[in-house]
Amino acid sequence: MSTHEKALTLKALHEAPEILRVVNVWDAITTRVVADLPGTRAIATAGHSIAASHGYADGAIPLELALAALERIVAATDLPVSADLDAGYGDPAETVRRAIGVGVVGANVEDRLAPFADSVAAVEAVVAAAAREGVAFQLNARTDAFTRGKDRPLDERVDDAVARGRAFLEAGASLVFVPGVLDRAVTERLVAGLGRGRLSVIGLPGALAAAEYEALGVARISYGPTTQRVALRAFRDLAEDLYADGVVPLDTPALN
Repeated sequence: MSTHEKALTLKALHEAPEILRVVNVWDAITTRVVADLPGTRAIATAGHSIAASHGYADGAIPLELALAALERIVAATDLPVSADLDAGYGDPAETVRRAIGVGVVGANVEDRLAPFADSVAAVEAVVAAAAREGVAFQLNARTDAFTRGKDRPLDERVDDAVARGRAFLEAGASLVFVPGVLDRAVTERLVAGLGRGRLSVIGLPGALAAAEYEALGVARISYGPTTQRVALRAFRDLAEDLYADGVVPLDTPALN
């Protein structure tokens, strides 16, 4: 498929009545592993995991290196790829233009609770940049009303997420991503404020199951850097076992 066709595929997945489940990857091999699973419909990257795999803190990886990693991920699959582009590396529109250039057809871009008008302007700029490229780019516009507003009352955080989310949707975003451990009551309020099929969430310890979010009207669930953390824990546990005179498990997959 062309980049535009992949974007339309991702758009259809976002608009389908079933929740889109994306298991986040961070390099070519994790992309291939996830893409080979029968249930995989699209690929999503975890910016934190890509940065960590290159020795950088979350949000600190240079743009050129991040784009090179994304290009290798896109090349590893025929599925549409949605990328975590942090806050846009200082120029969200140009960053999205360059991401489209390496085959990315959707992205998370976070507001980091920047001033309301600035956050909306960034979404407008991204949507305009994608339109100039002729791609139905799927912007999963992220608001950090929960992750960066933990000292505020819950009602205030919900109201802020809804206000920002509505503005992002009006500016052309496809979905609104509200990361955080969202229980049933909060999810219901967010869906009521944004509309069914417009909310994107993250699966974290303590969050609801994907099927529960689907029943509440959530469009998409991703898992962020937790996938890498689980993989690294398994790697650490194996290393500890080998140092303790263990052996490589018999059910270890053979090398391809």
